[in-house]
Order: sequence, then structure tokens, then C-alpha cells
Amino acid sequence: MTLLTFPPGFVWGAATAAYQIEGAWNEDGRGESIWDRFAHTPGNIADGSTGDVACDHYHRWPEDIEHMAALGLKSYRFSIAWPRILPTGAPPLNEKGLDFYRRLIAALNERGIMPNLTLYHWDLPQALEDNGGWANRDTALRFAEYAALLFRRLGADVPLWVTHNEPFIQTFYGYGTGAYAPGRRAPRVMLTVAHHLLLSHGLAVQAFRAEFPPGPAGETSRPQIGIVLILWPHHPASQRPWDVRASRFADGATNRLFLEPLFRGRYPEDVLRHFAWRGIRPAIRPADLQVISVPIDFLGLNTYSRLVTQFYPLDLIGGARQVAPAGPATAMGWEIYPPCILETLRQARAYTSVPLYITENGAAFDDAVAPDGEVHDDARVAYLREHIAMAHRAIQEGIDLRGYYVWTLLDNFEWSHGFSKRFGLLYTDYATGRRIWKRSAHWYREVIARNGVEVPYL
Repeated sequence: MTLLTFPPGFVWGAATAAYQIEGAWNEDGRGESIWDRFAHTPGNIADGSTGDVACDHYHRWPEDIEHMAALGLKSYRFSIAWPRILPTGAPPLNEKGLDFYRRLIAALNERGIMPNLTLYHWDLPQALEDNGGWANRDTALRFAEYAALLFRRLGADVPLWVTHNEPFIQTFYGYGTGAYAPGRRAPRVMLTVAHHLLLSHGLAVQAFRAEFPPGPAGETSRPQIGIVLILWPHHPASQRPWDVRASRFADGATNRLFLEPLFRGRYPEDVLRHFAWRGIRPAIRPADLQVISVPIDFLGLNTYSRLVTQFYPLDLIGGARQVAPAGPATAMGWEIYPPCILETLRQARAYTSVPLYITENGAAFDDAVAPDGEVHDDARVAYLREHIAMAHRAIQEGIDLRGYYVWTLLDNFEWSHGFSKRFGLLYTDYATGRRIWKRSAHWYREVIARNGVEVPYL
């Protein structure tokens, strides 16, 4: 075995999201979110479950932090439930909700686990959705107020702040196909939704700079702010011109639609033309793109696989469809394609020189507790080993990669799949709430301890 060693100070972490783990959906003044409403609507969740209890992290967080410390995590990425702080999306503030996160952050810092806090991981207050949601420009303004409040109350104790997680998912699955909350099938508002998500990001960054003015170049002691995008490497199913064109559009709609406004102050023209032909246009006002492209301190990247695309004229929005993987795949049906890490980092580096983090990478498999009481998830170990090796290769190429977060810390409510998919390092017994370390958790602890990954090749 060969040990691939990472730079000193490399951040090894794990990630979660509020709705997927917290539970306590109506306790201590928390308001209703779009995911509460969506999950409570019959037919939306594959197994009929909800996040009402989820992993009960709201009550079991001290135990979960002990697991994080035992793993040796250097950082924990989590999100705040907006309706737990502002039940209607706007003042008054729910102090009990804020106190929960204050205690969590203090405990993480006491254990030497760096908090990496995401302001929005898709759980919009239902009251704002009732007023138009992200299709309404006012929601971007409410988000900026919510962000500014948290910067004032929690900011100095959180080194890394993230405005949004994967705005693509909220845009296309929340408002385009309706597969995710809020479940709207309204393709004509998709680009406006994307624009308002990005605008709210820029407004939040401006609020952050007002609270924490930038220090000298290279200083990292002050809190930093960024955004997390999901990037999928796109490959055409063939070299036929229509397949190549379809793959280029898919890259534009998933990746460049967010990279270009953030780092170049414009939307990709080919994507705008494609959607305009279908009557889909963003509602852009003067100076919006200047706000969206305000400088950030880092960029987080979520990547899991690649997408192979072929032309499909019956698709009314994109004219493209994904080809099912021919080789090994995860329980989600995603191709196991380790170079996704390297290709994603290369694409991001073409747009920006800010430090990069892999903020999510992992795999779902059909895990089960064996008769010996263990969870032998060898397939996940192999998946993580190969993907982390690709992260090491990116660093060797000179890419400024600062950290890697496994998705996810523990099995949880996997959105529209409910509890049917398991991504965790820790197995969750949903009947009892018990956490069981999988083999991958023990393996990842060794990776962190060595600050490197062993591979069976040079």
C-alpha cells in the first residue's frame, strides 16, 4: 500500500443538513418549512416517511458530537433551519431556535471541530413560499435579513459560512420538475428562481462584509464566506453533433448557469438563448449581477459522479436525457466515477482562484447490520478511497484544495427517497435512534489520523 499524504492543515470533515437529521419539526417555536409541507403530502416521499423525527439530532446532538470527536473530524458542516430561527421567514426571532445552534457551535469549538455553517439547505419557511417563494424577489431580501441576523449573533464563533447549498437543486427540482420541495412544476420561473437564489447570496455576502470587513490579503483568522455548488462533469454519449450539443447544454444548465454569474458577472449566453426559445427568462434588474459577483473567500463543491448525456428531442426543457451507467453504480443509480473529483476541481479552477473545498462526496449503498453486529460497507470504503485519491491528484496538479467532507455523517432522511437510501459513515437504527459505526467510519478515522489515504498502487 502507498500512503498519499495531504498538506498540513488539510481539513477532513463530514457534512449533514438540518431537515435530514434534526427532527423536532414543531418544537420550541420552529415554524413550518417547505419540506415539512412537502413530506406531509402523500405521494411525495418514496417510503411515505417524513423528517418529523429523522435522526433526532435536535435532542441527541451531544452524542453526535462525541462520535465526531472519536472520528477525529477537523470540521463539521451543517445547516441552520431558517424556520427554526425565523418561523415565518421574517422577525420576530425565535430565541430558543437560536440557542440550539449556539450550544452546538460552542460544543464543536470546545472539541476542536471547526464549524462550517450553511445558511440555506433547501428548508425555506413555508410562509415565504406561500408568498411566492424563490420566484418572488422579496424572498432574496428576507434571506439577506436572516443572514445578517446570524452574522451578528453567531458570526465570530463560525470560521466558515456558506450562503447556499446547491442552488441548482432548488431551482430545477424544487420549481422545475417538482420532485423536491416546494414541489412546484413551473419551468417558466426556473431562471428567475436561480437568479433570486444567486441575488440573495450576493446580498448576504454584502451583509457579511459589513459585519466582518476583509483583513489583509491572505489572512484566514477572520470568518470567511462562500457558496456551495453541485458540479457534475458532463460527457456526451457519443461524438455525434447532437449528443455533443446536448451535453454542452446540460453542463450549461447545471454548472455554468451558476459559475458564470458568480465569477464572471454574466449568465452563459447559450443557456439563456436555449431557455428563451422556450419562453423561460430570468427577471434581472440593473446592478443585480454586480451584487451576485461580489468576491467570496472560498468555493465549496459537491460532486458524486458524472452525467453522460444524449440528445432527446421529446424533453421539452433541455432536449437532452441522461444515459444509465453501464458500469458499477451506487444505490442511487449513480455511476461510480472517481475522476469526477478531479474534473470538477479543474472546471471550478478555470473560473476562480479562491480556495476550494470538496464539501460533499459519498455514496449510498444497501447497508445492513450483520449477525456480528457490524456494518461491513466495503463498497463505500472503496468508493471513498478512490475519490480521495483523486483529490490528492488535484493537489499535486497545483489546485488549491483545502478540505474534503464526506456526505454524510450518519444515515438520514434522504429527501424524496425518505429513509430508503443510506449515505452515512454511521448506521442509524431509525426504530431506536442508535448510531452504529460502519467499517467506513473506522477507515475514515484512520485516514484523518494519517492525514492521508492508502492506495494499492503508486
